Amino acid sequence: MENSTPSFISPQINSEDMKLEKPLRLGILASGSGTNFEAIAKAIDQQQLNATIPLVIYNNPQAKVKEKAVAFNIESKLLNHREFKRRENLDQAIVDQFKSYQVNWVIMAGWMRIVTPVLLEAFPHHVINIHPSLLPSFKGIKAVEQALEAGVKITGCTVHLASLAVDSGPILLQAAVPILPNDTPETLHIRIQQQEHKIFPLAIALAAKLYP
Repeated sequence: MENSTPSFISPQINSEDMKLEKPLRLGILASGSGTNFEAIAKAIDQQQLNATIPLVIYNNPQAKVKEKAVAFNIESKLLNHREFKRRENLDQAIVDQFKSYQVNWVIMAGWMRIVTPVLLEAFPHHVINIHPSLLPSFKGIKAVEQALEAGVKITGCTVHLASLAVDSGPILLQAAVPILPNDTPETLHIRIQQQEHKIFPLAIALAAKLYP
């Protein structure tokens, strides 16, 4: 579905901004359908983003991201969070896996787990998250529903460096999405996702230039 409503991306960047001399090695964390992973993988295949994805880690055995990884011939591993006593133990397992694949950037593409210092300190300033609101507004879960309940006219999505505080950290890119009078959480989420898929690869390239 094409987005027929206006949107904007801040800051404005072009194809030159995405050019990277050295390819990035991205480790993807995902918990669900994997649409943001797919957008990043497509950007790589289309040579818009100079990167490779050695490994996708997912924590939900039913996550559809596994099927998408297979379609792109990318290896995936299940690290079921229910099998770890503490968040730190899960994050250490993630670090061990990514380090073994020489990952240098961690991309939280719909990762529904709170990260700990174990992960952040292993990849300082190199963990990126995406959130379906214009941060700092509407942090946490059900951000789309929060925006509708608040009655705001514009929401959107934010790509930012992850930090210990949930949905905080330096903002890399944002895209705005107008809220229509008849929007439901489902229709609004679809339009926000369309913008997520556009800005996520751009934000990764921008982060690599800002935090080499």
